[in-house]
Amino acid sequence: MVSLASNGSKRSHVLMPVLLSACAIPISMMFWFINVVYSIFYSHSENYFEGHLVVSPWRWLVAVLVPIFIAFWGLRRKSLDVSGSILGLFIGFILTITSFAHLACLFAFFITASKATRFRSHLKRKFEADFKEGGQRNWVQVLCNGGMATQLALLYLLDVGCTEQPIDFDKYYRSSWLSVGILGAFACCNGDTWASEIGPVIGNSEPFLITTFKRVPKGTNGGVSWAGLLASLLGGITVGLFHYLTILMTVDTVILQLAAPQWLIIVIGGIGGLFGSIIDSILGATLQYSGVNENGVIVEHPDKGVKHICGRQVLDNHSVNLLSSVITALTLPGIAKLMWS
Repeated sequence: MVSLASNGSKRSHVLMPVLLSACAIPISMMFWFINVVYSIFYSHSENYFEGHLVVSPWRWLVAVLVPIFIAFWGLRRKSLDVSGSILGLFIGFILTITSFAHLACLFAFFITASKATRFRSHLKRKFEADFKEGGQRNWVQVLCNGGMATQLALLYLLDVGCTEQPIDFDKYYRSSWLSVGILGAFACCNGDTWASEIGPVIGNSEPFLITTFKRVPKGTNGGVSWAGLLASLLGGITVGLFHYLTILMTVDTVILQLAAPQWLIIVIGGIGGLFGSIIDSILGATLQYSGVNENGVIVEHPDKGVKHICGRQVLDNHSVNLLSSVITALTLPGIAKLMWS
């Protein structure tokens, strides 16, 4: 009986990718057919990105297939629940259809943040009141982490089209601004996740509150450590590296030779990760309640037996994540423009 159940499980794991591919191909072809019909009727349009109205069947296929596999992988690894995976499908589709570089940013964040969440998870149980195995992000958390990037991607779709362009604020100002904004949103989320998931479980020293520099218990909102700040920098660099490599692989070589140096994307990603983590910590230390209960666990709501550490009960963790990603996404393009100039 055990052998039969095991064989059945193995068959389901083999058949699932085949079934997903079988569904993705006709769906992507349907999108492509609708796109072609639309371009025929609106071929007289004078919009400057008219050349990108017709999206290739391969891009449609990737835009359907990759988000499905990411959502399925997230469900199996318990990185997403059902609601989070459904919203993740939509976000992944929008980002992929606009630019593969945007998909690379999402991919870097989702994969590495999931790994960071599992890093020494047995230690996090001791000081996290709402600890969940694997993280299991729901639709609210997915929206707060990917909502800003998705809005910018929709603007990119309307203004630039479906294409990859190098970061060059002189030649491609609007596409560069929007792409760096998307990079900034994911670099912020990844940097903050690396800082909060890796920093507290490296070393034995307690973090310090970013506003007062006083030592606070691990898990306190607004508490930072040098290891955590370094992790946030590396998390942002990882997103920037994925974006940079995708640009090199997808943009024509002649265009790249005429564009500004692209390696600065990696530096910008690191700045976004560190800056976003600091903004998140400042908001957490001031506008998010932190207290410690009688069991020594950090909680976000005042209650009997809870000792206040810092912050006011104005924002929750989701709101802080959303605000920090919005601030970073709107600030980073300005920093990038100065660097490229």
